[in-house]
Amino acid sequence: MFSRLREDIASIRERDPAARNSWEVLTCYPGLHAVIMHRWAKACWMADMKWLGRFVSHLARGLTGIEIHPGATIGRRVFIDHGFGVVIGETAVIGDDCTIYQGVTLGGTSLSKGAKRHPTLGRGAIIGAGAKVLGGFTVGDGAKVGSNAVVTKAVPAGATAVGNPARIIERNPMQDVRGQAAARMFAAYGVMPNGDDPLSKALHGLINQVAAQEHQLEAVLAALKGAGIGCRRLDELSSFDAEQLNRLVD
Repeated sequence: MFSRLREDIASIRERDPAARNSWEVLTCYPGLHAVIMHRWAKACWMADMKWLGRFVSHLARGLTGIEIHPGATIGRRVFIDHGFGVVIGETAVIGDDCTIYQGVTLGGTSLSKGAKRHPTLGRGAIIGAGAKVLGGFTVGDGAKVGSNAVVTKAVPAGATAVGNPARIIERNPMQDVRGQAAARMFAAYGVMPNGDDPLSKALHGLINQVAAQEHQLEAVLAALKGAGIGCRRLDELSSFDAEQLNRLVD
């Protein structure tokens, strides 16, 4: 028990630059308290003391603002940062080294009892503040879900899901999840280096393609005019401003 606690405290200090010492983490971090109380609730749940497990979970919710169903499975070194408003459902599975920020919901979309209704988070996944991950699918190892994203389908390992509904930005899977902790510390808030929204990138591509076609038409019109072939120039061509459209999409 105490070795797990020391491991949890060390992982929080590694991932949170605001953590000054172990005593502060032990006494002032509700995410740690919620995980510890969940272990008690889970033990009761597995011992077929269902009501007591739910009651311990209920007490943890009141003390920490984090609601974790006693049936949920939580791995090692899971860090719930800030944590207020986090809801984790009964059949959710959270892998080792995951980071979950405030306002996250790991919820279900099915009413079937006994079914896998809640998501599974792979090792080292990061779920950003306010994100909603809804359904019995898997968020792969090292994947990230941006702030306020609404995810209703699987996220590949190493990828990033952003937006509502979430769109997937492919990334290479992490080879050493814990070794990348410093680089990914605040990625959950949606500040992704070189991680443009795929819809924005697609719109930029379309605008640039139209701009290239306009240049080609201008060249064709100039060639026709040089050959003495008259061609009426459409007024709409002169009103197209690719730079202005690109600024609107940014």
